[in-house]
Parts: sequence; C-alpha cells; structure tokens
Amino acid sequence: MEYMTESTDRSPGHILCCECGVPISPNPANICVACLRSKVDISQGIPKQVSISFCKQCQRYFQPPGTWVQCALESRELLALCLKKIKAPLSKVRLVDAGFVWTEPHSKRLKVKLTIQKEVMNGAILQQVFVVDYVVQSQMCGDCHRVEAKDFWKAVIQVRQKTSHKKTFYYLEQLILKYGMHQNTLRIKEIHDGLDFYYSSKQHAQKMVEFLQCTVPCRYKASQRLISQDIHSNTYNYKSTFSVEIVPICKDNVVCLSPKLAQSLGNMNQICVCIRVTSAIHLIDPNTLQVADIDGSTFWSHPFNSLCHPKQLEEFIVMECSIVRDVKRNAGAGMISKKHTLGEVWVQKTSEMNTDKQYFCRTHLGHLLNPGDLVLGFDLANCNLNDEHVNKMNSERVPDVVLIKKSYDRTKRQRRRNWKLKELARDRENMDTDDERQYQDFLEDLEEDEAIRKNVNIYRDSTIPVESDTDDEGAPRISLAEMLEDLHISQDATGEEGASMMT
Repeated sequence: MEYMTESTDRSPGHILCCECGVPISPNPANICVACLRSKVDISQGIPKQVSISFCKQCQRYFQPPGTWVQCALESRELLALCLKKIKAPLSKVRLVDAGFVWTEPHSKRLKVKLTIQKEVMNGAILQQVFVVDYVVQSQMCGDCHRVEAKDFWKAVIQVRQKTSHKKTFYYLEQLILKYGMHQNTLRIKEIHDGLDFYYSSKQHAQKMVEFLQCTVPCRYKASQRLISQDIHSNTYNYKSTFSVEIVPICKDNVVCLSPKLAQSLGNMNQICVCIRVTSAIHLIDPNTLQVADIDGSTFWSHPFNSLCHPKQLEEFIVMECSIVRDVKRNAGAGMISKKHTLGEVWVQKTSEMNTDKQYFCRTHLGHLLNPGDLVLGFDLANCNLNDEHVNKMNSERVPDVVLIKKSYDRTKRQRRRNWKLKELARDRENMDTDDERQYQDFLEDLEEDEAIRKNVNIYRDSTIPVESDTDDEGAPRISLAEMLEDLHISQDATGEEGASMMT
C-alpha cells in the first residue's frame, strides 16, 4: 500500500475585489489598493500649501511662537521647522519618511515630500506619498526692525580719550574690524573726542567692554536708567551706559613720569618717549634705551600727561651723529631695547638755518640718522612746560630737544603706498584737514612699526603698481607678504551674478 505525500509548496489563494472584481491577495478590507485609495484619502486634513516667514536681513526663519532661527537650505533644522508647521494634522497619521524636493533658490518655494501610513477599513494599513508646498513670505524680524529704526538701543558704550590725536582710535578701529566685534552693533557714531557704540542687548555691550580692556589700557564705569516696569510680572526695562576712558597717551608723545613710578620701572629717567600703545603703554628712555611697559591699572595709580602737543613737532636737520657704544647702567636698571641704537647728535632747526644755533641731545634713533637727514622732535628748551613733575625736576636733567622720528617726503609716500585699510561704517561728522593729517600719520606708523602691523589686516590696493619695498630715500614700506587680497564676491559658481537665497 503506497501513501501519497502532499507537496509543501503552497501558493497563496486569491480573491476578487468586492468593488472591481480584480484578483487580489486577501486583506482585511477585501478591496484592491486602487479602490481603497479612491474611497479613503489618509492625507485629508493635512494642508498641501503652508506659508513660512523669512527675514531677508538676517537670513532667519520664524519659528512660532516668537523665535527666529538660522537654517540653511535643505538642512535638517529647516526640515524640522517645516514639519512643525503641520504638526497637529500629522499627529493623526504615522510619518514614515520626509525629504526636500529640489526647487530654485530664488523661487520662494520649499517642497517637502512626505510618506505617511494610516490604518483604514478593518485594520488595513494604507501608505501614501504626497508633496507639501511651503511659500516663503518676507517678514522683518524684531531685531532687524530695531536696527532699521536706528533709534532703539538697550546699551551704549561711550569710548573717550582726552587727547588731540586719534592714533589710538585708528588702531582700535582696525582691531574691531579684524576680530568682527562690530557685528552686533546697531549703530556707531563718531563724535569729536571718541566713538559711541549702540547695542540691542546689555550682554553684547559687556562683551565689547571686555574686548576693549584686553586691547587698549582703559577703565570704565557702568550705569543704568529705568525706562519702564511691570509690577505684576516683576519685570524691568533698563537702558545701560558704559563709559570707557582710554589713557590720554598716544604714540610719539613725550611724557614725564613721577619719581616713584620711574624708580619702580628700573630707575629710568623721568622724561620718556611713548613708542607704542597696544594693551599697554610702551615707553623708551632716549638717554639709555631702557624700555618699560605700563598697563592701565599702573597708569591710573600714577597718572601722567603728554608734555607737548603733536602740532608742536618741529623739523630739525642732523648736523652730526655718533653712535654710543658703551652705556653705563645704574643699579636695578630694567630692560634695554635691542631694536634701537643710542646716538649723540647735533641738530639745528630748519627754520633757523640762517643762524648758528644748534642743539645737542641723545636719541634712540641712532640707527636711522645720518648727517643731513631731517628729523622731527620737540624743542623743550623753548617750550612752556606746564607739568607738576617737570617743575620739580632739576633743569639739568631736562633735555633741550627730544627727537621722535625721522622725516620723509609725505607726498612720495602717499603716491607709492600700494595698500589700504578698511573702515567701520559709522555716522561721522565732517572730516577736516586735521583728521586727514592724523590718519596719514597713523598709516606712516604702520609702515614704520612692525609690531603694530601684526594686529592689523592690510589689503593690497590693485590700483597702485607694485614697486620695491624701499624707495630711493629709504622710507620704510610694507612688503607684499604682509598684505591680504581684498576679495569682492560678485559672482556665484555658475558665473552669473550672485543673488540672495530668498530675495
């Protein structure tokens, strides 16, 4: 007797759709997919077109109820923002997949492709794919609205320096540009003796004050004024003011230190020359080449002023110059400058060439001067010095002339200057000839002092032809290796004129 074995391979049975009669695999609804979709739309209630707000000024999108967020095109952050706009309707279905459909960047349209699932008749699960169109509408955010108004601010920094020269401000401007500290300002206003920085929040102003304390020797005072208050929610609206005072000393100033301060700096002479102002005041003794650095706290503890006005600089001609090799150093003397050379010179004023009156002095410019050179300096012998420390000094210790820097032909230097600097966008008063002269002095200081150039971004001026690093007179110049290319991005990768993403 033989047994018949049944085959283990069984093909699934088919049934007819109760609507159209097409053979289908069995499902809980006993209806084909086409008929089921014609009867049920699981995307019903989900909007197919949604509006989204975008600020063109700051390139941010609005996220309800009151937040503006920075999102790149087709990023995960922007996709999450788009899905939150239809969060309530999506809660009734199961979201399987979501992604962007490419659109033109300038079309003001964002398309999101959604894949959803939902249980329908008798437990059957239906999956559907559709596209939601987002219309990008321009709307200015509150921060940009206040910036455009130009009269709304929460904090102001008033930077002042009680000097007649703006060299320190020009240097500070370049530092602000280099480190981008001007990005959060609402407005920058230039007045006669300083700058005013306006901010929309106190935190941004405090950050700027900390930056100023790290870059220039200064001190500040803070105050605030109550604008409004809400006694029910216990909230207060203040306007804060920070008054920052920079030390009243600039480069090339001749100063007289107090005896106590001069002794603490290594028994240096009281009459010194300021060679640089960065985060500290850098002084040099023209008689011994001894150098010292004075920070802001030390200056305010032992204040001193400039002896002469920059307009009192006089032009001298070098009649004789000799290098001093052996310098006697006192006990406890400080550091000696290696970049300067001590020299003894006889000079005569160019305005007194018809006389035989000459002046003898020691100078820290011995490595630069030769007989016949022109040099700028202060005539202390014929100057009315109104300083308490000078009045107490022995007259024999006060030099007749203090030489500051070698003089070159300014017209040639301007013509051959193949570099430029950027400037802060600010509201300024009319620039007079004195401001232009002070700015040219600052540019010359950059050419002569390499230590200051390290902290400044210098850009090559393509309109000026490239020449050698030194001209015929030996005037210092900035090499091409220290310059940056001034880039102007006006075309996109396709070669066409670039445009904003959502304009």
